[in-house]
Amino acid sequence: MKKLAVKILICSTTCLLLGIASGYSTAGAIKNWYQYIVKPDWNPPNWLFGPVWTILYLLMGVSLALVWHKALVLPKKALILFIIQFILNLLWSYIFFNKQQIGYAFVEIACMLLFIVLTTISFYRINKTAAYLMLPYLFWVCFATVLNGTIWYLNKS
Repeated sequence: MKKLAVKILICSTTCLLLGIASGYSTAGAIKNWYQYIVKPDWNPPNWLFGPVWTILYLLMGVSLALVWHKALVLPKKALILFIIQFILNLLWSYIFFNKQQIGYAFVEIACMLLFIVLTTISFYRINKTAAYLMLPYLFWVCFATVLNGTIWYLNKS
């Protein structure tokens, strides 16, 4: 049990710190550019994103730790899929907010969504609980994909 707790601490802290760093790197664009673009009425308030992403990054970390613990050594395919989807996660914020490329961000988030699905399937084969912990993230990114596409549509020149 102690080894699992250490793995959860390592994975959750890593995911959370990388997510926080990504959030800080886009904070200026959120306060400026993002505030002025056209968004749908159902766009969540800005204050909601921080708490939601904090929870999602922690769940991703626990999920990864459970896979690591179940297999003793992180299975290469599961780890590669997790890393790819996580890199895409971090890149999306940069593309959308810093580069203000809503269309490219939409294509990127669609790829991220695919890799989240593949990661979740891979995790399911190793540890079902780990896969279930990925579901809130998967659902949120489905919502974010629709939101990104809608914002792209509303702001086409």
